[in-house]
Amino acid sequence: MSKLQVRAFLYQLGCFAILFISARYLIERYTGLTDFWIPLTAFVVGTLLSPKFQAVKTQDGEKLYMKWIFTKGVKEIG
Repeated sequence: MSKLQVRAFLYQLGCFAILFISARYLIERYTGLTDFWIPLTAFVVGTLLSPKFQAVKTQDGEKLYMKWIFTKGVKEIG
């Protein structure tokens, strides 16, 4: 794995973790769900809302891209 692939993985993992923990807290606090439905619902929410990062080899070298449902199109990251 290249350096940018590792960075993409860590960004994706970090974003998912933040959204999962936030969703889990909010679901547990404000809904009537119990047992395994809380983490299952938080997992689905985190998966759908987290941005997707990918390292792509181009003619100019390897670049990091992000796609998110709240932004239009694919964005190049630094």
